[in-house]
Amino acid sequence: MLTHENIWSAVDRLAAAFGYSPSGLAKQAGLDPTSFNKSKRIGPDGKPRWPSTESISRILNATGATMSDFLALLDAEGEIGPKRKKAKTGKIPLIGFAQAGKDGFFDEDGYPDGDAWDEIEFPDKQMGWSNVYALEVSGNSMEPLYRDGDIMIASPASSIRKGDRIIVRTIDGNVLAKEVVKQSARKLDLRSLNPKHEDLSFTIKDISWMARIIWISQ
Repeated sequence: MLTHENIWSAVDRLAAAFGYSPSGLAKQAGLDPTSFNKSKRIGPDGKPRWPSTESISRILNATGATMSDFLALLDAEGEIGPKRKKAKTGKIPLIGFAQAGKDGFFDEDGYPDGDAWDEIEFPDKQMGWSNVYALEVSGNSMEPLYRDGDIMIASPASSIRKGDRIIVRTIDGNVLAKEVVKQSARKLDLRSLNPKHEDLSFTIKDISWMARIIWISQ
């Protein structure tokens, strides 16, 4: 079944497979660079916006992928075999969590940007740096689940569901690690990992980007 979520996830996976952010893929395809931004996937009235057939055609032409490739990416485990871009070094970008709220480290889709990132080895070298990055926890705000010095691996291209732990950046620059309680077209409800901190709710328009935490080194 085709859903709004898995169509957009396929666009994200296609971009990552060829080493682009969603906005970079849109630009490469001759579209407005903001066409695939997460903020554009929901209309002002709260109704889902779908990518047009023309935009899908353009990104396939830009990457050389086929419609069969794109359909394979509708599956959460799907990938484009020989064309998939992987990190040659087996390393992924790393910055401290405290730095993540500053400008210049991420593009508008939540992917690593700039040249100020360090690098670390990541056990799953098949993922590649275009799909994941690492944040080092600092302080005790996420205890007892995550502690100072822990390394969390985040994936902007992964679908996000209830119960997932995520990194979320608000439009005013706050970067938070939370657990998804509920997500709708208009609102995101989050549970704090540290019981001493309050739970939070945001309207979708107040969210810059989100990335699912897929691995933690403790």
